[in-house]
Amino acid sequence: MAYRFSVRVYFSDTDAGGIVYHARYLDFAEHARTELLRHLSSGVHSGQRQLLEERHIGYVVKSISIEYHTPALLDDLLEVETTVADAKRFSITFLQRIFRGETTIATLKVRVACVNLETKRIEPFDPWFAEEANTL
Repeated sequence: MAYRFSVRVYFSDTDAGGIVYHARYLDFAEHARTELLRHLSSGVHSGQRQLLEERHIGYVVKSISIEYHTPALLDDLLEVETTVADAKRFSITFLQRIFRGETTIATLKVRVACVNLETKRIEPFDPWFAEEANTL
């Protein structure tokens, strides 16, 4: 199962030729992971704000790779599909594919860690997070 998030390409996402800037794909994927976190935490926490304010927990990108297949264009409606490729105690690797219809635009592999924002140290993911993420 995969989590899906839709995003429209706006003029601010593109160059003068109407082609999406390469770095905007990182933003599209980040927005999809943020919505995924909101979705996963809704049954356990009131959301990211509670994790941030009460637990001082944040999720940070440890590594990312991206492969561009074909350009996205102004006004395209894109779909970001997110699945869990690997879930470990201290990191989760997401596979994110960005589509325009049936066409794969880009593929991202994103490794994320859980960090205590007060100590700036990596912490293990809460068990509920891995359990929920593995349902994808």
